[in-house]
Formats: sequence, C-alpha cells, structure tokens
Amino acid sequence: MQAYLKLIKFDNLILIAIAQLCIKYGLFEPFDIDITLNGFGIFLLVISTISLVAAENVMLEIQHKEPIGSKGLLRGIISEKIANRLFIIFNVIGVAIGFYLSNIVGNPKLAALFIIVSGIFYIYATYLREIFLLKNIIIGLMMALGLIAVAIFDLLPAITEQNRASQKVIFLIIIDYSIFAFTVITIREIIKDCIMINKNHNDGMQTLPIVLGKNRTSKLISGLTVLPIGLIIYYIYTYLFSNSIAVVLVLGLLVAPLLYCMFKSWNAESDKDFKVLSIVLKIVLFLASLSLLLYQFILL
Repeated sequence: MQAYLKLIKFDNLILIAIAQLCIKYGLFEPFDIDITLNGFGIFLLVISTISLVAAENVMLEIQHKEPIGSKGLLRGIISEKIANRLFIIFNVIGVAIGFYLSNIVGNPKLAALFIIVSGIFYIYATYLREIFLLKNIIIGLMMALGLIAVAIFDLLPAITEQNRASQKVIFLIIIDYSIFAFTVITIREIIKDCIMINKNHNDGMQTLPIVLGKNRTSKLISGLTVLPIGLIIYYIYTYLFSNSIAVVLVLGLLVAPLLYCMFKSWNAESDKDFKVLSIVLKIVLFLASLSLLLYQFILL
C-alpha cells in the first residue's frame, strides 16, 4: 500500500484537497457567499481534481527510465502494467466526474476543461518532461488550477448583477492564493531537482541544477523565495494591516519559515539541506491553506 501511495504522491494530493476544502468552508460558507455546489458537489470536485493529478503522477513514474534489471516501478514493487491501468482509472474518474459536475452547474462546456487538463498532463509526462523548467512550472500550475477550479465550479456560476461585487472580492482572494501556491511549489520543485540531480541527469533531463550547478541553483532558490515573501507582505498591507493579530500570525507562520528558507538555501549543499527546505515549504503550503479558515474570525 505504501508503494501505491508514493506512486500517486498522496501527500501532495492531500495538500490540494485541504486547500480546496478550506476555500469552500473558510471563505464561501462563513461569508454566506452565493454558491453552486453543496457538500457532495465539492467532495466530487476534490475527487476529480486529485484523480487527474494522481494520473499525471503515475504517468511521470512510468516514463522514468528504470535501471537495467529493474522489475518495475518503485524498485520493482509495482509493475508497469498495473501502473498503466491506474493511470487510465484515475483519468476516467477525473473526467467522468468533471462531466457530471459541469451538468450540475448548468454549463456542460466546462467538461472540456477536464479533458484539456488530462490531455496536457499526458502530453507533458510523455513528450515534454525533459524541456528545461517546464516540469517545475507544470507542477506549480497543478496546485494553482486546483484552487481556481473551486471558484470556476462553485463561485462563478452563482454570480448575478446583485452579488457581482462581493463575488469578485472572494474570487480575487482565491487568485492571490493560487499565485502564492504556484510560486512556492515551483520553488519546491527546483529544490527537489537538487536532491534528484543524479537521477535526472541519467534520465537526460535539463533541470536547473544540471544546467547551472547546485551552488548557483541554491543562490537562485534564495532569490526566488523573495517572491512569495513579497506577495504575503503585499497581502498584509492590502487586506490585514488593520488587524494586528492576523498580521502577527501571518508573519510568524508564513513569512518566518520563508525567510528561513531564503537564508538557508543560500549556502545549501547537501541533500539533507535541500530536504529540510522542501519540508519547510510543504509546511508553509499547509499553513497557508489553513489560513483561509481564519478569515471568518478576522473579517466578520
């Protein structure tokens, strides 16, 4: 079972699910925002989203070049045949639920989004994964799209002339969180490339650590970390500046760990250093998702 959870990157799927549920029950429900999906509907959206991402993760593992004598994926525990079946199953689940949800919200054309996303993931995993920086960007976009999907299926269909202003505010908050998630995950994927530099080199991939070297990449990671820090500072100034408790919480739980990553990554060299950075950024993503639950106490 552990091998299958690793194959689909279960921890990353949980992060996406938590973020989507926090949007629903941290932003929509407490502020009495006009919505389209009930509890069962958002559950289906979560299942559809993580199914498509799981399918992409499986295909990425299938496309990894296995060493000579390997019996299958993940050190021979899972065969390629089983992995291919899982890829098909997850895709069918994700797209089928997408069709159902599109009809629930009264816009069947939205089903095309699931097909397009599934197709892009497949093309990337099979043909484009060796393109420089594309892997980092695609994986960052996965999380961002997962958040925006909640707005597309739950928020946008309920917009009317009367509620447009309030719906727009909530939608922009989701966009802000999506941009933040994209930047953090992209940085985290670069960190993981530093850990996997030897394997990626054997796979013929052109990652930042391979092209620039680990030392220069660690300096770049430090510089890129300024982006999510800047986004948070802007967000504090725009939305939270009048609430001192919220400001302290955000600075302590989000900005402080990011500052640690910025300074730590400057001199990072060993795999242990980069693994610590990866864990810290995952914690930041988790805390950022939970912060959506605090809006009802801050703004109401």
